[in-house]
Amino acid sequence: MTTEANSLPQNPQRKRMLLLLLLVVVVAGAATFGWELLVGRWFEATEDAYIGGNVVQITPQVTGTVVSIGADDGDLVKAGQVLVKFDSSDADVGVQQAEANLARTVRQVRGLFSNVDGYKAEVATKKVALDKAKADYARRRNLAKDGAISQEELAHALDALNSAQSALTTAEQQLNTNRALIDDTVISSHPDVQAAAAKLRQAYLDDARTTIVAPVTGYVAKRTVQLGQRVQPGAPLMAVIPLDQVWIDANFKETQLNKMRIGQPVEIESDLYGSSVKFSGSIDSLGVGTGSAFSLLPAQNASGNWIKIVQRVPVRIRLNPRELDEHPLRIGLSMKVKVDLHDQSGPVLAQQPPKTPLFSTDVYQEQLAAADALIEQLIHANGPERSKHNTAQR
Repeated sequence: MTTEANSLPQNPQRKRMLLLLLLVVVVAGAATFGWELLVGRWFEATEDAYIGGNVVQITPQVTGTVVSIGADDGDLVKAGQVLVKFDSSDADVGVQQAEANLARTVRQVRGLFSNVDGYKAEVATKKVALDKAKADYARRRNLAKDGAISQEELAHALDALNSAQSALTTAEQQLNTNRALIDDTVISSHPDVQAAAAKLRQAYLDDARTTIVAPVTGYVAKRTVQLGQRVQPGAPLMAVIPLDQVWIDANFKETQLNKMRIGQPVEIESDLYGSSVKFSGSIDSLGVGTGSAFSLLPAQNASGNWIKIVQRVPVRIRLNPRELDEHPLRIGLSMKVKVDLHDQSGPVLAQQPPKTPLFSTDVYQEQLAAADALIEQLIHANGPERSKHNTAQR
């Protein structure tokens, strides 16, 4: 049987197929190795990437009852546009009381300046009276030496002199006391006026804050406020998202970060638009910690049995603003990113601190400017501004 089996002719077609399959495997392996050597090792990609952005929470600064809602989910709002209004009756009354208090204080301070002028005039009068008393006493003393007048009359002259001196001292003390209340000030810079102005400024801001405006331009999301609702300071009412300032948080494995540098170009594809739309971007920053390290309950690797898990590090990617205008993206969308590693001249970590604010708004400065204008108007109406009051020393 063995001799007959060995003598059977082998199938040449089967042999050729095996050789062809082996050749295909070798060529595929060589092509894969060559691609990895020449191309693949210069790119790192991940699908664990999502759109992030600034979610600007709209929260009240004062307690109030909602009487108007100016925007709903999905609406475009401009910076400074009214979003929510509260009933402002109580705040209006508070402003009126603060205005009256400031006007009264300005008039009282004007009275202090007038008192100083009055006491200065009184001091001048007392000095004249003292000089007269001195002259009378000197004349009577000479007459008393010659026996022209009695000692009793000389004593009366001395009493008048002492009385005039005491009256002058009292007037000077009153002048100094009142001068201390206004020394080195004008009406607008007097401490009492400053305190009243601060109360008016606070009341005005409380009134202005019954109207909540959008701090930035963007789209409304997560509206929870309802008409007639009584809300407290800090309660989330809605959010405004500027979609022209979004970025990508791509979570790469720690084994992929060796050659990544800030500034490297990135090719991006979104699940929303598919492969027909390509975005371009660049690495803005490399995370300073893994996702698990900043989780709510970080893993306690020092306790119990330990299993090594490859960690992921968030990498922030800046998008091209022009491409964002053409194809808007939304918070949380899934993305596919591929980083080009050819240029490794950039730093791994940022080398300089930011020189300007990353995100800011000036809509609230208008409220304070309006309050200051009202204060200036009230001070001018109730006590015209005077030049710096420097009282002369005696």
